[in-house]
Amino acid sequence: MDIRSNPEQEERFASIASAMEAAGSIAICAHTNPDGDALGSGLALAAALRAKWPEKEVVSLLADPEPIPRLYDFLPFADTLVHAADYDGAPDLFVSVDLSDVARLHDGEAVMRRARRSAIMDHHPCEEPYTDLALIRPDAAAAGVIVAEFALHLGVRITPQMAQCLFCALSTDTGRFQYQNADAEAFSVASLLVDAGASPSEVSLNVYQNYSLPFLHLKSAVMGRITTFAEGKVAYSYATAADLERTGASPDECDGLIDVVRSVAGSEVALFLKELPDGRVRGNLRSKSDLDISGIARELGGGGHRAAAGFTIKSDLDEVLSAALPRLVALFSPVASEGGRGVQ
Repeated sequence: MDIRSNPEQEERFASIASAMEAAGSIAICAHTNPDGDALGSGLALAAALRAKWPEKEVVSLLADPEPIPRLYDFLPFADTLVHAADYDGAPDLFVSVDLSDVARLHDGEAVMRRARRSAIMDHHPCEEPYTDLALIRPDAAAAGVIVAEFALHLGVRITPQMAQCLFCALSTDTGRFQYQNADAEAFSVASLLVDAGASPSEVSLNVYQNYSLPFLHLKSAVMGRITTFAEGKVAYSYATAADLERTGASPDECDGLIDVVRSVAGSEVALFLKELPDGRVRGNLRSKSDLDISGIARELGGGGHRAAAGFTIKSDLDEVLSAALPRLVALFSPVASEGGRGVQ
């Protein structure tokens, strides 16, 4: 397929590129608690802009004060990231990547407020963009797909380093090309990136075969707690703050545990809850069918896609489970199966 055959996207690309061309300084920031797509897309976009306009000041920001998750240390350009809280500039243009919810900018929001103009490049559903310009494509498998196609629009040669960042973005957001969003466009872009020098084996070795022993001990505990509801259609597990302290596992390693829960035979939706050291609970939701779990995530203060979503609540595990589980079970009620909440 022609990965540049989307006229509306090309038109929006042109508007964003025009704003970039007019800007002397550009700040790029992804969401809090960044994953592979957030980091890979943001770093690749910054590299593409430096290649296109070497005279411009382009900075890659981290929304949080913490370092990036260890699994992504291997990414090219990772050492160029600047904590948003440490950046006191007022850029001509602020670009948020892989998020459409301003609250998830965390420390980056203050930078956006200081910027002259702002733009979004994302694939999460958003009814009311918070920026001047926006390219939001919920049908794109990852923000990395959009950034790769934007680089082509700019006429930038995708270097092996950019390709590696973008392949990581695409691989992680499609669950190694196993999720429902692994469509023809995703594979076309993946082929282009490998052609440009991306190494799928290096991404796999670093992201999926690089777990610490403490994390594996935590994973064992999570696997032992998996419980099913709704005649096996809902699978659930959790990790407590005490688990993290006991095993020594890092919280940023835990996001992949939702896939352990998701793998239960016969399950259609999965929930994984993680107690954070600051008293909040992070929830990850996945759907293996056409059931839409994004609405449940929004009801719980989060958001995401039909098949992959999340939320964070200041509460305890029992209260969060009491709020989330009935909503998930309700997806399989007769009303839901006839077109009610969750089935679109």
